Amino acid sequence: MKSLYGDTKRSIMTEFTGGDVYQAEFDPKAFLEYFKLGEDTWRDDFLIFILKQYCKTFASGELQGDTLIDIGSGPNIHQLLSACESFQEIIASDYTDRNRQELEQWLKNEPGAFDWTPVVKYVCELEGDRQKKAEKEAKLRQAIKRVLKCDVHKSNPMDPLTLPPADCLISSLCLEAACQDQNTYRMALKNISSLLKPGGHLVLSGDLGCSFFMVGPKRFSCLVLKEEFLREALNETGFSIQEFEVLCRDENIIDDSSDFSGMYFILARKEAAI
Repeated sequence: MKSLYGDTKRSIMTEFTGGDVYQAEFDPKAFLEYFKLGEDTWRDDFLIFILKQYCKTFASGELQGDTLIDIGSGPNIHQLLSACESFQEIIASDYTDRNRQELEQWLKNEPGAFDWTPVVKYVCELEGDRQKKAEKEAKLRQAIKRVLKCDVHKSNPMDPLTLPPADCLISSLCLEAACQDQNTYRMALKNISSLLKPGGHLVLSGDLGCSFFMVGPKRFSCLVLKEEFLREALNETGFSIQEFEVLCRDENIIDDSSDFSGMYFILARKEAAI
């Protein structure tokens, strides 16, 4: 989407869009437009960056175990394509009913489900076998055992369920969208870390410097994150950062769908319970 208004939207403050707004107005099919690999340059940049990081991280062999929990999956599967090679059970989760329904539609291979073919093929190519698309999809469908309701603002985000601590957590583009301020972010990070075993790993990714993003015609707020804050928040929550990768936004990109300045990928190890 090319800008018709220069930078005017960037100067408009976005009112915080809480969980009730997401439940009522977040359109998963419109959001999935961001994940059509091969159709838009800067969106491709994000996907390629993050898929390469996931592939490298899970191919290392350091991250493996019985259970991985994905916090705030949305309607997406891209963040789990490499992870499914390393974990026996994946638990996906999201706050909104429609996101979980959209994900279930793909899991059941129902008509009308989003076509992840270009993304799956790209991941297979990264992993060294571009021909195994069908095998990859089948493996991921088998690995995702449950799709649960999740609220990062609860001390137990999966309440009323109590899950055994996981070996790994993934969360992408979730906490910054769910949190209004830095203190709320810190608490949400603490809440999700309670789902992770000591010694387990957190794989965290999203946007830097982003105050809003568009989903169809609806504008959603985003907590502006900087690298320094993320490092501090993770350290305060008992994590040691093992990798912190950043991809800066191309200054030539003019687009009104988001005002992000860059993208981040973090691999951190839980050293202690806080």
